[in-house]
Amino acid sequence: MAINKDLDIKVEYITRVEGHGDIVVDVKNGKIEKCEMHVVESPRFFEGMLRGRSVFEAQHITSRICGICACGHSLASIAAAEDALGFKPSAQTIKLRKLLLDYEILDSHLLHVYLLAAPDILGVPSFVPLIKTNNEVVRRALRMKKAVNDVCDILVGRHIHPISAIAGGFTKLPTPKALDEQIKALEAIGPDMAETLKLAASLKFPDFHRETEYVALVSDDAEYPLLEGDIGSSDGKRFKKADYRKATNEFVDPRSSAKFAKLSRDSYFVGALARFNLNHAKLLPEAKKAAEALGFKAPCHNPYMNTVAQVVEIVHCYHHALGILRDLRKNGVDLSEQVVVGVNERGTVPVRAGNGVGAVEVPRGLLFHNYETDEKGTIKNANCIIPTNQNINNIEHDFMKLLPEIISKKSKEEITLALEMLVRAYDPCISCSAHYLNVSFTG
Repeated sequence: MAINKDLDIKVEYITRVEGHGDIVVDVKNGKIEKCEMHVVESPRFFEGMLRGRSVFEAQHITSRICGICACGHSLASIAAAEDALGFKPSAQTIKLRKLLLDYEILDSHLLHVYLLAAPDILGVPSFVPLIKTNNEVVRRALRMKKAVNDVCDILVGRHIHPISAIAGGFTKLPTPKALDEQIKALEAIGPDMAETLKLAASLKFPDFHRETEYVALVSDDAEYPLLEGDIGSSDGKRFKKADYRKATNEFVDPRSSAKFAKLSRDSYFVGALARFNLNHAKLLPEAKKAAEALGFKAPCHNPYMNTVAQVVEIVHCYHHALGILRDLRKNGVDLSEQVVVGVNERGTVPVRAGNGVGAVEVPRGLLFHNYETDEKGTIKNANCIIPTNQNINNIEHDFMKLLPEIISKKSKEEITLALEMLVRAYDPCISCSAHYLNVSFTG
């Protein structure tokens, strides 16, 4: 049926996302002339900042890309540095890094589910009205987030811009007392985890589906891959992390100065939903049970359900973190692995010229850091490809399918909300997107 309708939507600064983005829709006589998401952040230049700096300080610089994803950027940066230097971390170091990544995902997902996404479903403009109408829900969210921040502080000194995680290991390793404190803090929010599942089960998401390509880390190991693995896609592609450019295929659209990404199709999706679709069989039993209770099955092609995938990952990371802590408490931490930072700030890590790639699943999807170093360990070139950078192309393709389905059924206000909700479902971290640049050309 032909649609004879004009529509002009301009959303400046989408609310409840990290960073600044706009939505622009222009429909004339039922024909979509423009349906885009614009990023209006200033250029960040972090890749330029890294050139000429020691690879051993890169994680402290790149953690400043974002205050929400600081630990994820640190871990990707460290992985890239160690790969360039040819250093293999110990099993204990890898275990502690997985714990840190669990904390990062828990903290970010809890923030998104409770304070950024839930207000849409509950029909309020922000979480602030919920303080009055759903006070215990807000208190629960803040209580859980504080607990995760606290355990992260204990593990790496602080959650925002962590201190002790460096190339080579950790400058401070957890004592038995520190492990007990983390276990106690996580166990205390166990009842809140159960209530989080009840809340998620009560939320009703829009019924929208668009089959796309999903990209995430994949592994032949039994563990749900977050820190290590190859790059895989739902279309059967698989690459080693060194070949990340073949997977991301960044390109510039003539109408935009923002870089897009694609793999087998016109766009792809990274994030919790992509990870669930590719690796759901490797979730911990508690997370599988949570998915079943929520009626959440793979494959899922509804981008709004990315929030539900985050809830499932909250359960997984919570129990995975407790498992690591209890194992370390039972078997002990080898404190001899603590990296003593000397005058050269390199510990036992060798220095050589190299080219290294870190590929880590952070809350919003697959994050890449790539450093080329000289024989002194100085960074010659750097490349960072951020999850949101990869997702913007897919968001716009979602827009193009969603808009014709709702334009004749909903008011302008309802259409605007549906598009904003779709953006928020991806949980974008726009400030992280180092490859964005907004330029205006005048003749």
